[in-house]
Amino acid sequence: MSEAPLYDDFAEDYDRFVNWPARLAFEMPFFREVLRQNGARTVLDVACGTGQHAIVLAREGFAVTATDLSEPMIERARANAAAAGIDVTFHTLEFGQHAAHLAGPFDAITCLGNSLPHLLTEKELRIALCDFAAILRPGGTLIIQNRNFDRVLAQQQRFMPPETHREGEREWLFVRFYDWQGERLRFNVVRLRREGEGEWSARIGATWLRPWRRDEIEGLLRETGFEIAAAYGSYRQEPFDPIESSDLILSAKRSTI
Repeated sequence: MSEAPLYDDFAEDYDRFVNWPARLAFEMPFFREVLRQNGARTVLDVACGTGQHAIVLAREGFAVTATDLSEPMIERARANAAAAGIDVTFHTLEFGQHAAHLAGPFDAITCLGNSLPHLLTEKELRIALCDFAAILRPGGTLIIQNRNFDRVLAQQQRFMPPETHREGEREWLFVRFYDWQGERLRFNVVRLRREGEGEWSARIGATWLRPWRRDEIEGLLRETGFEIAAAYGSYRQEPFDPIESSDLILSAKRSTI
């Protein structure tokens, strides 16, 4: 993965697409518990987008470094951190580049927001996980959050619920859906916007995803020096169910051997 045109273009609207106060209020108890139980002080947030997780983790007292492939996303993240008065170090890096460009090791790595599926081959995913292992301290924690593609594939789920946002007279509507093409999915994002009661204007972007199943990711984690600690179906920490869970959240530790 070396280009991010969908996310370069999406950066201006991404914080409208996500209801961050509600999302972070729901997710942060999980991170507080898991990271502190594992003695984490330094955190690397990979594929950080507009930096919202990195900012709230830094506000919680963690020393946070965050990276993303998209320079516009990183610019937005830096602006968000400055507006919040929070110190986070941001870098524009893609998967596989962290050990070569950052001073580690880190106590924990987070890779959230269904980011790993942007790696389309087993080779690419293995390189990314080896890079995580190389910059994570022995015994350190890796947290991955993806969509539950076991369920998506079993049920051939194509559409995701639309999201809306309003600012005064301006309104946004975000529609996401997949096109099925062999082992890959084409992830389409339609952004609709209007002023008042005017006509809608549309912007459409797309990127490829690989719908990695739980057993595929866990197998490569073990091959690259990790031990699986837990698999959850959401941030509520209920056990992962391949048919019912909305998400796959994996907690893994870098082997100390």
